[in-house]
Amino acid sequence: MGRVFVAGSINMDVVAAADRHPKVGETVAGNAVHYFPGGKGANQAVASAKLGAPTTLIGRLGADAFGQQLRTFLAAQAVDLAHVKDTAEAHTGTAIITVADADNTIVVIPGANALVSAEDVATVAIAKGDVAISQFEIQQATIHAFFRHARAAGATTILNPAPAIDARRELLDLVDILILNESELGFLTKTELDDTDDLARFIEAARSLQTNADKIICVTLGKRGVLALVNDEPLIIPGCSVRAVDTTGAGDCFVGAVAAQLARGNPIRDALDYANSAASICVQRMGAAPSMPTVAEVEAVIAASRPGERRRP
Repeated sequence: MGRVFVAGSINMDVVAAADRHPKVGETVAGNAVHYFPGGKGANQAVASAKLGAPTTLIGRLGADAFGQQLRTFLAAQAVDLAHVKDTAEAHTGTAIITVADADNTIVVIPGANALVSAEDVATVAIAKGDVAISQFEIQQATIHAFFRHARAAGATTILNPAPAIDARRELLDLVDILILNESELGFLTKTELDDTDDLARFIEAARSLQTNADKIICVTLGKRGVLALVNDEPLIIPGCSVRAVDTTGAGDCFVGAVAAQLARGNPIRDALDYANSAASICVQRMGAAPSMPTVAEVEAVIAASRPGERRRP
């Protein structure tokens, strides 16, 4: 079995629950405030580890109370923290999240995450058959160095380009699997997309990101499911019908689940099916990293559901 290596952010999520989101300049009363471990890197690492893959996280924490709490939490999830450094130069990354009617708005303050460097990823012992993941909550230069290191070792690279920012072409050329949502797809392709658009529009936009024929593009579409281009063939996995409570971390759950399945040697189509089921569990819980499901929970969902047939649009 391969390993999963995640180079990315580690945050404390400060979550305010309210009946609705405030308008600009408006104050609304909240129902509760929660402190959840988060950060896209940490979320993806926890998802991978809880789904059975040996997982190493590469990142930085501040030398503060949030950093200590996050280190304790991640260790309890069986995430290898040998490459997570404490740094006194910056505070631990923090995200301010408002959740209302199952949707969220997020402001991220990078803190120590901005200091994750090419040197931090250079000594990681990646091997053939491993999976390397990153996202855009650390510097692109660091991700580029990480993926070059992973590619040289024969590992599979997965990029989750979130939050959506302009991506360098030389970085995208190092990506084997690109996993993004509809808004990130629209941003990267300069295309106006709506979640009700015909799937043909998403397929056309996704194809424009294929820098080579082997690159897999996977677009998560919420309740509509997942659209992927595998060997240039459109693949649709229907969404799971669940009552969403908090969508924070659902995309990270999907990414971590795909990586865990690939590390086990499973084919990409099966990995996407499995990840779709895992994410459907995540959205039914509050919080990001703490909402990631276990192997037993995902297997129970799969066993209880009718096998979804993949179909071509």
